[in-house]
Amino acid sequence: MDSQDAADLISELAEEKAGHAEADRFRNRAALLIAMVAAVLAVGGMGGGNATDDMIANNIAASDAWAFFQAKNIRQTFYELEVEEIDAALLDAELPAARRARLQDRRADYAATIARYDSEPDPAAPDDPLRGDGKKQIRARAQHFEAQFGTASQRDNNFDLAEVCLQLALVLGSVAILALNRPVLLASAGLGAVGAVLTLNGFLLWVPLPF
Repeated sequence: MDSQDAADLISELAEEKAGHAEADRFRNRAALLIAMVAAVLAVGGMGGGNATDDMIANNIAASDAWAFFQAKNIRQTFYELEVEEIDAALLDAELPAARRARLQDRRADYAATIARYDSEPDPAAPDDPLRGDGKKQIRARAQHFEAQFGTASQRDNNFDLAEVCLQLALVLGSVAILALNRPVLLASAGLGAVGAVLTLNGFLLWVPLPF
């Protein structure tokens, strides 16, 4: 082997070594990206699970509140019908005075019960519209739970979309490592970034999703 051949061999070995070093750097960056995406996916999975639990809990609470509201409404309607019957009886001019007095007392009791069914704040927190056993307070609680359900649903939608993006980012990142393909790695990074933003939006609800 002459000096020229030796120089060519050394150059080829250097180029091969440089190529291996570049490939190793690429794989290291891709592996780091995959690790970051996996971490965000884990956090988003936790957030999505919590959002689902909140949806279930608030849906049950809203259903229970509306059922309680309906029960109150039925009983209130019963007393309202009783008041109407008493009012009709009181129109009788020949009604004995003692009977009239008893009917008037009963009517006053029923009217007070109707008013209590309509609004009965909690004595411990009379200014809290969500506490109490009147229809007004029960309705407010039911609507509050429905609003909480809607918020949890928005969070869950963000986490679901984030999970899709992050899973695709992991797949593309793995393909990029095997194929040493930079465009595929860039696509993986882009999907990972979208997934990270959606995950943050799931926690903070910066921007409502259009669907």
